[in-house]
Amino acid sequence: MNHIEALVKAWSSHVAIPWAAGLSGGEKVWFCVYDKADERRLRLHLPEFEGAAKKAGHGWESIDLTDSFATWMAAEEYRDSFFEEPSHLTEAKLLDFRDWLVALVSPRLERAGEADAVALTGVSSLFGFVKVSELVGALEPSIRGRLVVFFPGGYENGNYRFLDAHDGWSYRAVPILASEGAFAS
Repeated sequence: MNHIEALVKAWSSHVAIPWAAGLSGGEKVWFCVYDKADERRLRLHLPEFEGAAKKAGHGWESIDLTDSFATWMAAEEYRDSFFEEPSHLTEAKLLDFRDWLVALVSPRLERAGEADAVALTGVSSLFGFVKVSELVGALEPSIRGRLVVFFPGGYENGNYRFLDAHDGWSYRAVPILASEGAFAS
């Protein structure tokens, strides 16, 4: 069994456990952690994650963020100047991108029921533009069911490492890990 198949198995076990009510938004976030080299394999298996959620009686919606930066940039009035001089793409402008992502995802989280999972894929495309931790934090007030982030990187000793490149950060999301079909609580 490869790592992604093991992650599907861990997900299937985790999603079938009755969901606790009365949790804060941050406690309703699940990170399916996988090696960055397995991105294509993960995408191939996404229907299995959806199937397991539905089998457990939960709704499912998937939001692919892979093209989000390009879509946002294409609508920017000064996009040509950003390409000519990338330093014009300031932190403040990247906050605009994060806010655009929040406006894209929040309504879908708000429409989801308390028994539904909304999955984010393609978060690796945000690298260098938006921190996943900041995006998830901004989405927390909109989470009704569960926000499932397919997270390319690592999880160790309570810390997440995005694409194994950033220093780890501690976040209260529940990690779902491929290692021996186990998940951390």
